[in-house]
Amino acid sequence: MRFLGHSTVRMEVAGHVVLTDPVLTPRVGPLHRVVAPLTPDAWAGVDLVLISHLHGDHLHLPSLRLLPRDVRVVVPRGAGTWLRHKGIGNVDELAVGERVTYGDLTVTATTARHSGHRWGPRLTYGPHAPAVGHLLETSGVRIYVAGDTDLFDGMTDLAPVDVALLPVWGWGPTLGPGHLDPARAAEAVRRIRPRVAVPVHWGTLALPGVARSRRMRRLLVDPPHEFARAVGAMSDVIIASPGTEVG
Repeated sequence: MRFLGHSTVRMEVAGHVVLTDPVLTPRVGPLHRVVAPLTPDAWAGVDLVLISHLHGDHLHLPSLRLLPRDVRVVVPRGAGTWLRHKGIGNVDELAVGERVTYGDLTVTATTARHSGHRWGPRLTYGPHAPAVGHLLETSGVRIYVAGDTDLFDGMTDLAPVDVALLPVWGWGPTLGPGHLDPARAAEAVRRIRPRVAVPVHWGTLALPGVARSRRMRRLLVDPPHEFARAVGAMSDVIIASPGTEVG
């Protein structure tokens, strides 16, 4: 497993190479990657992509177009037609509770408490599909990929899992609705009881001017460590810097 940055994780599971919410380029709209750029080996051989929601820093079309045309892309139900119109054709749609099987790997969409609108929570036009997380299961191993979410009713129903990829911040000096900060991410650990928790959604993207501020420099580094302290002995926390192997 390799944390590529933001919410992008590369993992090899049940014979598949999986990418979560791939953001692979040096820029995402106005946001710049503030750590070392990725090289093509980061996405070589990928055959399955999990998209949690439609926001541009999670469903990033330029990054998807770097992948092979036959890569399988799993999106929230309601996003498939829009994505196909953008040239991404090999799409499976999942609503919460629905699942799809790829060989020995089963992927189930889970609840996520987060805006599902492409352009953010305040707009009503354009693409929309409810945000989801994903539960990956194979041979008794359970991996929870939260995507973007706040705490939600029923989170305890996911327990226990072997590995949880949990967001602990974002890309700006403040967090909007539908996100976990380090303390709330630690509460998610208490609810889902992962054997290993991996903090994601931190330390990767920022607005160029803001990235130089004292507060933002701290927020690019501190959230996963605050999360680990808050988790304490509940789970093993593995902190991987963007672009590096987990564990």
